[in-house]
Amino acid sequence: MYPAWYFWLLFGLAMLVSSIGFKNYVWFISLGYGFSIAAAGLLMLILFGKTLTAGTIICCIIFFCYGCRLGGYLAYRELKSSSYKKNMVGEIKDGKTVPMGVKLAIWITCALLYATQVSPVFFRMKNVASDNAFVFIGAIIMVCGITLESAADIQKNKAKKINPRRFVDTGLFRIVRCPNYLGEMIFWTGVLISGIGAVKGWQWLVCAIGYCGIIFVMFSGARRLEVRQNKNYGKDPEYQKFVKTVPILLPFVPLYSVEKYKWLVA
Repeated sequence: MYPAWYFWLLFGLAMLVSSIGFKNYVWFISLGYGFSIAAAGLLMLILFGKTLTAGTIICCIIFFCYGCRLGGYLAYRELKSSSYKKNMVGEIKDGKTVPMGVKLAIWITCALLYATQVSPVFFRMKNVASDNAFVFIGAIIMVCGITLESAADIQKNKAKKINPRRFVDTGLFRIVRCPNYLGEMIFWTGVLISGIGAVKGWQWLVCAIGYCGIIFVMFSGARRLEVRQNKNYGKDPEYQKFVKTVPILLPFVPLYSVEKYKWLVA
């Protein structure tokens, strides 16, 4: 077995990568998030190089691909997309008025969350567990999550190019109103499943913190999007029909709104 302090190397790396948020406040949870996961995948390949298995190699490669795709997409959107910048004016804090103490707290909390999110794979490697069916099932689910999230982002971009003033209700958005967030949740569910049979005792608490944390963030993001869309499209009859018939986040679950849940703030 490998030493427990290896986990703090993951945490330290996440702090280093996500420190980009001190340049732009929102980057703590956008660029810092994506590239921290990519970096974690690479670090685990280095730390556990002598005892890697096919399953753990696959999971780490998926982490790297996932993080690079998400980080690259967010970077392009924030740095190159003029329409996105225009729509986000007044919606996202620039961080100039946020006290340094608050920024430090967010930085540390985010980095810790990113480390705990990848912990099911980390503990599988730390415990030198052999491959089982769950690591491959988890990896397949992870790929499905990335595919869904990527497809949703592509469909949304195409729809916005056709009609930038209209809400998106085509393709995957006919199933749920936030299919990209759903893809994210599926991805991390796969990560959690990959640890079954390898994660032991108290280690599951660390894994649960990371999983529950990102699920909370996704519901919080869905609420934030709903509030913004209600503001922009609330008077549109087609939008009103859309939000009353298409679930906001979970397919086939009749949850159509989370706006009233004010505790969903992240």
